[in-house]
Amino acid sequence: MTNDDIPQPQGTLALQTIAMPENANWNGDIFGGWLVSQMDLAGAVTARARAKGRVATVAIDSMAFLRPVPVGAVVSCYTRMQDIGRSSMQILVEVWIVEDEGGLAKVTEGHFTFVAIDENGRTRSVPRD
Repeated sequence: MTNDDIPQPQGTLALQTIAMPENANWNGDIFGGWLVSQMDLAGAVTARARAKGRVATVAIDSMAFLRPVPVGAVVSCYTRMQDIGRSSMQILVEVWIVEDEGGLAKVTEGHFTFVAIDENGRTRSVPRD
């Protein structure tokens, strides 16, 4: 197997943190809801940068949890802009962890839709630069 055959994160690293015990369920794995919140934050970082201002999450589609995340894992959220509409942005968010032996493992991904909003919370256009 060559390095080209080993799956790698797609997109840009937008957020990295450590999974802590307070985010675990009764089995000692991290709650899926905590992962979704980290993914939403990572997507918002990417959306805000592209929109040059305030954004809001309007939809989360196609969540797929692939494996549990243990307490203590370094959790990395990668984002990739998939589409930009007049006011909306569709962003793929992948979550990867570093396994104990040092390899990367994809644990989940989801498609998030954000809209650019103004200071009054109304939809605005995404800049076209």
